[in-house]
Amino acid sequence: MFVGLDLGTSGLRALLIDAQQTVIAAREAQYDTARPHAGWSEQNQADWIDACRQVFAQLSADFPAHMAAVKGIGVSGHMHGANLLDETGMPLRPCIMWNDTRAAKEAQELDNIADMRSLSGNIVFPGFTAPKLAWVAAHEPEIFARTAKVLLPKDYLNFWLTGIYASDLSDSAGTSWLDVGARGWSETLLSESGMRPNQMPTLFEGSDAIGTIRDNIAAELGLPKAVVVAAGAGDNAAAACGIGALNEGDGFVSLGTSGVLLTGRDAYAPQPESAVHTFCHAIPNRWYQMGVILAATDSLNWLARNLQDSPQNLTALLGDALNGPGSMRFLPYLSGERTPHNDAQIRGAFLNVDMGADHAALTQAVLEGVTFALRDNLNALRTTGAQLDSLIAIGGGAQSRYWVELISTVLNMPISLPKAGEFGAALGAARLAICAATDAAPDAVMTRPEIGTTVHPRSDLRDSYEAAYADFAQLYPGIKALTQ
Repeated sequence: MFVGLDLGTSGLRALLIDAQQTVIAAREAQYDTARPHAGWSEQNQADWIDACRQVFAQLSADFPAHMAAVKGIGVSGHMHGANLLDETGMPLRPCIMWNDTRAAKEAQELDNIADMRSLSGNIVFPGFTAPKLAWVAAHEPEIFARTAKVLLPKDYLNFWLTGIYASDLSDSAGTSWLDVGARGWSETLLSESGMRPNQMPTLFEGSDAIGTIRDNIAAELGLPKAVVVAAGAGDNAAAACGIGALNEGDGFVSLGTSGVLLTGRDAYAPQPESAVHTFCHAIPNRWYQMGVILAATDSLNWLARNLQDSPQNLTALLGDALNGPGSMRFLPYLSGERTPHNDAQIRGAFLNVDMGADHAALTQAVLEGVTFALRDNLNALRTTGAQLDSLIAIGGGAQSRYWVELISTVLNMPISLPKAGEFGAALGAARLAICAATDAAPDAVMTRPEIGTTVHPRSDLRDSYEAAYADFAQLYPGIKALTQ
């Protein structure tokens, strides 16, 4: 048996599978995000540990024999978070999250350093880890001075499980401290951002074992001794492992809290100025590239919260098939934007709102705005030489047939939906556990899913959506000028 854990933005998901990757059970536990100031986003590490205890307690109570046979654990997690630990391994402050934008000034200063983009392969985004440490140095100097180790979120969970300071390359590529082409910490990048190599964890490929679970933790969680713990992966690399997107041209669109358009790459091909993320994959000698929008289903959730309705009810108003673009435009920059704008200060907008706008029209505008932002991401990815001719859709938003058909039409490519089952980051983490515990080859373990249905572009509506996207693409400069 193998367990995959996905440390998500809103909760922890545990997936129990057997050696044939048959899903035995899944359990979840939720936790909160604190937003003490505008643009801030923090979580308490103790909440992650409590959530881990909860899901294992549920699995052990319901499947004691299966849990007694667990051989490996893999963890995925939200990227870029900054966990500052003292010399005893205790957190010095809450984790600064991936969607925290307080360090925009520090990110710009680091991005202006000559070697930063060439070595890291990426723009220094405000959400990355390095600018957060620069912010702490400037605003919480006493905490910065006591920082002995910096761990990413899933690496903190691995540290609790094993007592080992470790990270994988896919997650560490989002810190702005990694030489992504050479797949190792860069002493140049560390020193230029005021950090030391001994503050960094030991690096592993995501499919490697970092060690075994501590005996006391194993007993507490209902696990046998000597369970192997994989290095794991950042959530998007783990999702790529779960969906089998390992190679050139293998891609998916993820409609989760954020929106991700990702493709595997066989070689390192950065183009930082495009605001495309170029990261190491979770398996050896592979990379991946992705465009990221910060508010995908988050935009729909925001609308639902303000309309006092559910996202499911709102999308149901639109039916299952497209009828052409609406006249209203929505810019989904509720938390700033990454690809292609790299703008932490920009904010969202509705345009062309008229007296007849109802819940359906507002919902349509939100889905179209997110989809047009994904088209921006596709355009940016193609400037790097990435070839994408089809995609698999995952995430909660993929449950809306209307939204999937909209994305297919706007991106002008078929979108496939897997048959019912687990294909996300938790499965990818479990697959990494299989590799770490059994030495199985990643290509043999991380296969593509069986497809349930494929949605094709609506050729009859293609021109009208192309015109609507052209209108959308002109709006950012004007909104930017109004929000300076």
